[in-house]
Amino acid sequence: MKLQEMYQTAVRMGIEADPRGAEGVERFLATTRRRYEKLPDFMQAVYDDEEFSNPFSDTRVYVGEPDAEVTSLLAGIDMNVGEVLLADRLRDKGRPVDAVYTHHPEGYGLSQLDSVMSVQADIWAALGVPIQAGEQLIDERRDEVRHRLMPLNHTQAIDAARLLGIPLFSAHTPTDNLVYRFLTRYFDELQPLLIGDIRKALYDIPEYRRAARMGAGPSIPDGGAEKRAGKVIVEMTGGTEGPVKAIEKLAEQGVGTIVGMHMGQELREAADDHHIHVIIAGHMASDSIGINLLLDEYERQGVAIIPTSGLIRVRRAADGVTVLDEEGAG
Repeated sequence: MKLQEMYQTAVRMGIEADPRGAEGVERFLATTRRRYEKLPDFMQAVYDDEEFSNPFSDTRVYVGEPDAEVTSLLAGIDMNVGEVLLADRLRDKGRPVDAVYTHHPEGYGLSQLDSVMSVQADIWAALGVPIQAGEQLIDERRDEVRHRLMPLNHTQAIDAARLLGIPLFSAHTPTDNLVYRFLTRYFDELQPLLIGDIRKALYDIPEYRRAARMGAGPSIPDGGAEKRAGKVIVEMTGGTEGPVKAIEKLAEQGVGTIVGMHMGQELREAADDHHIHVIIAGHMASDSIGINLLLDEYERQGVAIIPTSGLIRVRRAADGVTVLDEEGAG
């Protein structure tokens, strides 16, 4: 595949799996265009026009020509300077590496991470939370995330990749959307009754089972296995975890259990106060599911995958469900 084709495939698959649906994505892109048109000329001059067709600011090609051919891809969850140097070292040892894929973004994708959080309000709206309330809550949380990201050195890995001539790209929200859709459909079909049923269902998924062998498997509240789950929702997309105040809104809509990648202590305490069970599926394992669904498509197009940096590589058939190989490296 060409580098541009890999990028476009990630965007396409992310849109197909987006909780907002095709119309919601189009509305988002139209809003982006209107905001751009209101900017002064000096700000329009530095605007990234990928925003007009790609709703995921955390998905970008950072280094490399669009028509660069990729037959071997080094892929991982956090690909920093060390992983870029690993790619160069593998090349020195005779193992081809044509490009590096990072799930968690760098550069522009990292600095603009807060802009992908708006999808969380749409997810809550589908559960019955008024969209105006959800948007207000997420806007407050976006401000927190934006200010937390401002001091970071965003371009270290990009600078290293550029100096070494190694193409580098990220796809974050697209793969988070893929795991969100995967698990939402999974639990909708299973309709688990108990918290223990949810844990068992997660262990039936290879990525979570293998994470458990490494001590990072799904976690449920102590003594909670026999408790009834109620309405189960999945929190796997939207850039980062949402605001504490959203927990109350979800409780009002009858949510009984949240299955998430991770959750901070303040959010956990709020969930407990509102009698919502929290199941931590695991960050790296959850990320791996979404990434694998994308990498499987790359493999079908002839790209060899070298997994690293926390990626638990599991291969599935074109249906996205049937496991072909759960013993890949990673």
